[in-house]
Amino acid sequence: MLGEVLASLEGGIDLVLAIPAGGVPVAVEVARVLGVKLDVAVVSKITMPYTTEAGYGAVAFDGTVRLNRGLAKRSGLSENNITLDVVRTTSKVHRRQARMRGARTWPALYGQRVAVVDDGLASGFTMLVAVEALRKKEPERLIVAVPTALEDTARTVAAQVEAVVCPNLRTHHPFAVAAAYRRWDDVSEDDAVRMLDEWFA
Repeated sequence: MLGEVLASLEGGIDLVLAIPAGGVPVAVEVARVLGVKLDVAVVSKITMPYTTEAGYGAVAFDGTVRLNRGLAKRSGLSENNITLDVVRTTSKVHRRQARMRGARTWPALYGQRVAVVDDGLASGFTMLVAVEALRKKEPERLIVAVPTALEDTARTVAAQVEAVVCPNLRTHHPFAVAAAYRRWDDVSEDDAVRMLDEWFA
């Protein structure tokens, strides 16, 4: 459905970029429907010490960092905690880059119409960091494409891109990306690597 909506956009899409790990299976299907190139933009959220699900920021492939300092403060995180979390997450991004991109050079984004795909938008921090990093590569159009999103988050992200495409927009709290799926499985890093290897084989 997401691919079909993107296919109807005026001007079309030249490239689909997946945000791993959860965005990879979605992006693979979208790229297949559109018949366009696929690649990966590695971005990782900076998670809370007590859970791998909740995040208070994110780090992108080029070192771009965005923090929700208010949330970090409310959670009792010290500056030292935050610094260590950023270093740890940056290391994770570098490792994922090596595994998922390998020796492939970055595709030229200048003047291209690019769809950035993830499995959904909750806080939006990961996507906002991805957008900030990708803007530096000067695409003609940057479109965020997700199957589901919290409406407030989608509006925030939409202010930073040419369009947000989202077939399943939700307004209620608490919001969980998984709740929009008929079948939900956590996508591991190994799963994402395997899917990308199959695509590029």
